[in-house]
Amino acid sequence: MTTPAASPNPLRRAFAFLGLRGRPVLRSILLGVGGALSALGLAALSAWLITRAWQMPPVLFLSVAITAVRALGISRGVFRYLERLATHDLALGAMATARERVYRALADGAPAYSVMLRRGDILARTGDDIDEIGNALIRGVIPIAVGAVTSVAAVVIMAFVSVWAAVVLAIALIVSGAIAPWLAARGSARSIADGSAAAHRAADATLTALWHAPELTVARRRDRVLAAQIAADEESRAAADRGMRWQAAAAAATPLSMGVSLLAACLIGIHLASGLPGSLADVASGHGVTPMLFGVLILLPLSSFESTGPLTEAGIQLEQSRQAAARLMALIDGAGPAVPELTDGPLDRAIRTDPVAIEIDALRCGWPTGPDLGPVEGVTATLRPGSRMVVAGPSGAGKSTLLLTLAGLLTPHSGSTTCRSTDDGAVVDARAAVCYFAEEGHVFATSLAENLLVARGDATRAQLSAALDAVGLGEWVAGLPDGLDTELDGGAESMSGGQRRRLLLARALLHPAPVVLLDEPTEHLDDADAQGLLRRLLDPGGGLFGPARTVVVVTHHPVAQEDSMLSADVLRIEFEPVGVG
Repeated sequence: MTTPAASPNPLRRAFAFLGLRGRPVLRSILLGVGGALSALGLAALSAWLITRAWQMPPVLFLSVAITAVRALGISRGVFRYLERLATHDLALGAMATARERVYRALADGAPAYSVMLRRGDILARTGDDIDEIGNALIRGVIPIAVGAVTSVAAVVIMAFVSVWAAVVLAIALIVSGAIAPWLAARGSARSIADGSAAAHRAADATLTALWHAPELTVARRRDRVLAAQIAADEESRAAADRGMRWQAAAAAATPLSMGVSLLAACLIGIHLASGLPGSLADVASGHGVTPMLFGVLILLPLSSFESTGPLTEAGIQLEQSRQAAARLMALIDGAGPAVPELTDGPLDRAIRTDPVAIEIDALRCGWPTGPDLGPVEGVTATLRPGSRMVVAGPSGAGKSTLLLTLAGLLTPHSGSTTCRSTDDGAVVDARAAVCYFAEEGHVFATSLAENLLVARGDATRAQLSAALDAVGLGEWVAGLPDGLDTELDGGAESMSGGQRRRLLLARALLHPAPVVLLDEPTEHLDDADAQGLLRRLLDPGGGLFGPARTVVVVTHHPVAQEDSMLSADVLRIEFEPVGVG
């Protein structure tokens, strides 16, 4: 896995990943340059017009200048408005593309990697980090390009008035637009990294508190999680404060540079006029600087720094975006080889519907850096089409980890699990023949029908209704205002815990895979309903899933081998409370 520190030019890689093209970026830069040059020309022409009007020439002498000032004032606003539209449209479109590509890369990459990611990490990468990369374009690249072009134009214009004034202006603009932003970015780099890490810890603690509020309350650990979230928030604010000190110090460079440049322009203008006989008004047609050029000499620097003032913030933004890009690209690199056709073609992996058998030989499972879980001798079994297996044991014993291993999402610590076609005995990819339904499967904030179609996109409405009836939700659906088209606006919050569990089970019924792995399908159900549902799930003669599909059920409820719900054909595996599953 590539680490953020080892990734070369992460921001450039991230821009390529976002699909940014040169022509749209150039268009935004040109519009920004147009607005900045209009402002610069407006300042220079206004200075000339004010000093020329002071001489009270015939008004027709000023008509072209007056019209040009109006045109530049209007074009300045028009160019800036168009630049904002073009830049934000480009950035927002790229950010949407990036989020889609991140999910596609994770879905097409190594499954064990995405399974091990914390929710807070995925949320931070697809949320804040992609936002920061988009901000690099809006607040970093475009302003820097515009500032550079405008600064060069201002120095060139100033050179026509006074070479020495142009040299002073160039030095002041370099300090304001290059040195100060670089120092601010370098100085605040550590505080940016610390603040980002603290923000990610706060997000992870918040998600834990939201997703597991009932369990945390029962275990009396809710206050501990909330305290961790508050501490992470405080650390994030402290890091931001440290960065603001650097930003404030760097921001002071712009007014100081402007003051030095303006003072130098005044001194140079006085020097140019000092050797002439009389006042400045007397040299309108003489030698040296004219009143009009003197006005340009004074007012042009004021307008020049308008484009370099925001560059201190742009430098800090680029550092923030660089770190965000390093984290995002590390996430993509960790998922596996880059997928060139990220935006083309269907995302779904082809599902095998032909019968398969799963051969389990002395399997010990666990997370890559965790201990071995399950029976000491390992799990050994052969699950042929129509088999039923129940995995029992207390929470944290490794039952869910076993399902992830059987589904091909985790690599076994020892032993093996092999999925074979019963037609020709060929080894097949478990991910194409096994459907794993997690305990915390997501309920989307969309219609009930759409929540079922995620398991099988071509299912008919009759099949959707039949699946809901089979899991005991038929009466509930009949009472909904729009039936299958009822919007679950709050996602999982729109349903009770038992209804959510049955909805996830209905998805499993609709899924065409021949092997079904169910994690705690009876959670949040009362004892009577739970026992009845388990009997239907574990009935080898058909039951809920029929006689052709293999079903593995995980439950933390104790299930004795002599339990009446278990027939002689149901395999029972007992996990001891060791480690964390």
